Amino acid sequence: MTKQKIVFIIRDLGYGGAQRQLITLAKNLDKEKFDIIVIFFYPDGFLQKDLEDAGIQSICLEKRERWDIFKFLWRLFGYLQRIQPDFLHGYLSESNLLTILLKPFFPSTFIFWGIRDSNISFDSYDWLDRLIFELECLLSHFVDQIIVNSHAGQTYHLSHGFPANKMLVIPNGIDTERFQPDLEAGLVVRTEWGILKDTILIGLIGRLDPMKDHPTFLKAAALLCKEREDVHFVCVGTGSQNYGQELYQLVKELGIAEKVIWAGGRADMPAIYNALDITCSSSSYGEGFSNVIGEAMACGVPCIVTDVGDSAWIIGDTGVVVPPSNPEALKTGITSLINIMSSENYSHCRIRERIISHFSVLNLSLKTENALLSQTLS
Repeated sequence: MTKQKIVFIIRDLGYGGAQRQLITLAKNLDKEKFDIIVIFFYPDGFLQKDLEDAGIQSICLEKRERWDIFKFLWRLFGYLQRIQPDFLHGYLSESNLLTILLKPFFPSTFIFWGIRDSNISFDSYDWLDRLIFELECLLSHFVDQIIVNSHAGQTYHLSHGFPANKMLVIPNGIDTERFQPDLEAGLVVRTEWGILKDTILIGLIGRLDPMKDHPTFLKAAALLCKEREDVHFVCVGTGSQNYGQELYQLVKELGIAEKVIWAGGRADMPAIYNALDITCSSSSYGEGFSNVIGEAMACGVPCIVTDVGDSAWIIGDTGVVVPPSNPEALKTGITSLINIMSSENYSHCRIRERIISHFSVLNLSLKTENALLSQTLS
């Protein structure tokens, strides 16, 4: 059987959910069927090493800044001319647009889009982001296949004119070999942060971005601190420095600066999850399929989530769901989850089992392979 060449295109290989999912997929597609190449725009991608270690070719286009366009496009076109891919698979909006704009030059190449979000709010984004989304909506009908990682994302994009007959939901795959219970690794991190054994550590993991709604998490933390002293909180992730300063100031105003750890970006995520007693996802919009929820659950960590995207579907009956942008509801939900965890019948194993059963890497890779190969048969 002749191997099919598939080129994935993504903006960067930094520590992001889409980036990690792309690498997981690239590593697990059948190498007997596919030659895989990952092309990314910007240098200094921390996750590039993961591809190198897996023997997967990656190409950086050395884009310098937003308006470095013509040389960047020329380099991309040159690489694709040499590769002559059978499939061109974009990940996220900028990359999706590029793939369809390249279609006239590669008429025999199948174009795939990867949609990773839902319920987008453009209040925190600029005019270019809005324009890119509008162009995506217009050009989506010319794509061969659109893979969405959440049912919420599918519903949202359908409501904006995306073609139903070209959309396919394939949930994220969670690497349960990497993300698994590891009490020892968790204790190392807790010691690093000065967290005592009996302290309940509640974490929000995600970039510092309005979409993740850190303010609601922090306000809920302040409310909880008024009721109990055995809680501590950690925020893991990086983002805009200005937005970060706003959050630091909010913590001071709430009077909980000594209760909140700002951990920044971390590479040792399995250990981070295992250090937590509860993982919180307080997103107010935009989530499709949250990797953080899936990874935490794979480590046996219970989650409290806002009812945004597919978060409620991911946790099923293993955690607590609350409405978004409601600190009081989030505080009450955390209290409820703490009480559930203290019951005799509580089981961490059941949390992990849900991820193994419903959101495996094997499921991700097999469904993606079927979607790719079905195009060659049609």
